[in-house]
Amino acid sequence: MGISVTSEIKPLKKVLLHRPGREIENLTPEYLERLLFDDIPYLKVAQEEHDEFADVLRKNDVEVVYLHELMAEAIKDDEVKDEFIKQFIKESKVKSVQARENIYDYLKSFACNEELVRKTMEGINKSELPKVKNCTLTDYIDDSYPFITDPMPNLYFTRDPFASIGSSISLNRMYSITRNRETIYADYIFRHHRDYKDTSRIYDRTLEHHIEGGDILNLNEKVLAIGISQRTTSEAIEKLASNIFFEDDSEIETILAFKIPKTRAYMHLDTVFTQVDYDKFTIHPQIEGPLEIFELTRGKEKQLNIKKESMTLEEVLSKYLECDVKLIRCGGGDYVISQREQWNDGSNTLCIRPGEVIVYARNYVTNEILLKNNIKIHVIPSSELSRGRGGPRCMSMPLIRER
Repeated sequence: MGISVTSEIKPLKKVLLHRPGREIENLTPEYLERLLFDDIPYLKVAQEEHDEFADVLRKNDVEVVYLHELMAEAIKDDEVKDEFIKQFIKESKVKSVQARENIYDYLKSFACNEELVRKTMEGINKSELPKVKNCTLTDYIDDSYPFITDPMPNLYFTRDPFASIGSSISLNRMYSITRNRETIYADYIFRHHRDYKDTSRIYDRTLEHHIEGGDILNLNEKVLAIGISQRTTSEAIEKLASNIFFEDDSEIETILAFKIPKTRAYMHLDTVFTQVDYDKFTIHPQIEGPLEIFELTRGKEKQLNIKKESMTLEEVLSKYLECDVKLIRCGGGDYVISQREQWNDGSNTLCIRPGEVIVYARNYVTNEILLKNNIKIHVIPSSELSRGRGGPRCMSMPLIRER
């Protein structure tokens, strides 16, 4: 029960996934940027690929649980369900009072909680509700947009809305308004689901500064790595660190904040490196450094000790993991290959046990290099899943790993 994750590589026992749904089919070229997508995946194939991903996990003794199922169980109480519907409408930023009332009546009409949850995820088309009369200039301007509540196509990247850290979670405030609504589901699961409601929070979605799970890596039980990135701020890292060191019953002694380029290609820390064994990491060659790295530790009187260092990635990982670390370059270091395979998440692997990872088929050069470095790979198809710009680690949130 609950959360237990102190490593990126220890045997994975339980994981949270989201199987892509109709929210993917509610993408249109005109609104891709608004919904943080570069392309439109073909849903049928994306689901088939995702099912193969889940099957690989199950065949390796990993229990798979799905976001919509946990959420449906979390709102089984009628009062909680009603609270959720009202909160969902509020956070969807619907301006019209009449439209809000129509949405409420529509969502209350769902007898099945799983169908209700899926509907909030896929978005509500204006054609599903009674026509609301335009009364303001904003109403007229928004009239051409097809949805009264936006779809959430990024949900299959379950890594970002929250992060498992030890026996606690960071319930994140996401970088964009579009994605921040995704954290509603985790909020209800960790408040009301019988298996998770006692989980402590070391960050909360109500806080001011944004942070995302793809930037948070549990290097071991004592060292946490966090990326200062396009989607995670230094202020959020300081707040998280203070809560870990002074408020939480945590084993973590050191937090390493890595400053990485604030671009879409380097979206999160886990898009530029992931751990594949005790002493091995797969990396994007352009992140080798020297890097600006900040060491955060406990100080006196609830003050953080912060020390700035300039080190290569190999040096910092070897120092804090206390072993000689080997970096496996995405694409073998070749500029063109590494850029292409990095774009398709060649460095974003999911380790299911030490020396054994799940990878995308399309990154065949990097996959061959992993094999040559004695890393066992489980290859999954990825022609459609990869269009969302996230790999196997992005698509999974470990809930339990062995200690």
